[in-house]
Amino acid sequence: SRRYDTKTNAFSSDGRLMQVENALEGINQAGSSIGILTDEGITFACERDVSSSLLELSKHSEEIFCLDRHVHCVVSGLAADANLLIEVSRVHSQRFRYSYRENIPIQELVRHVCDIKQRYTQVGGQRPFGAAFLFGGWDKTFKFQLYSSDPSGNFAGWKAIAIGKNHVAANSFLKENYQEGMTMTQGLDLAVKALCKTIDTTNPSPDKLEIMYMTKNEAGELVAKTLNEKEVLELLQRNNFQVKQKE
Repeated sequence: SRRYDTKTNAFSSDGRLMQVENALEGINQAGSSIGILTDEGITFACERDVSSSLLELSKHSEEIFCLDRHVHCVVSGLAADANLLIEVSRVHSQRFRYSYRENIPIQELVRHVCDIKQRYTQVGGQRPFGAAFLFGGWDKTFKFQLYSSDPSGNFAGWKAIAIGKNHVAANSFLKENYQEGMTMTQGLDLAVKALCKTIDTTNPSPDKLEIMYMTKNEAGELVAKTLNEKEVLELLQRNNFQVKQKE
């Protein structure tokens, strides 16, 4: 079996690509991320990975990224691998706008990223990307959409999905509690409850959680907002969590 483990593009004797499975397992050890599709937009929630109290916190998000004005993504896994794909996504989106004078369809952007991911599972001497994504956005054809993508290059559309650590428990919770026709407020409540399931605590700290949403305002314009620490605290208290105080 050793010769299968050392080759990134070789099938094992039972028909498995071990390096892809290893990449998936690595993502399952990374911070948790939740995506929920509602009638009013999309909600993302993720866990901040703070390895040391001495670490200077970033002034911008390290988990949620804007790819274009109509699409955002959440990353789980190796940030360095994800950064390359994020840059590729941004460039591809701008090239599409330059060529066609309109926003790129969400599925077209997701498919482009996944084609690159798949190529790295088939070419010798390259390893799979150690990053999974949740893509959320709006286009004129299919309105609000939510997709997930893994290192194998597969992608799928979802109403609600969790990736990262303890994703099985979170997805089970989402399956039981997701309802059609949810409002944005209900989506935020469900997202924070599912995220707290993955981090296995009843007293989460607001500075360890990152939550954002995309919706349309009264003028019909697409807006994206990341909740600040005070707003995350209010969201936790609204859902009856005993909030952990900063050390």
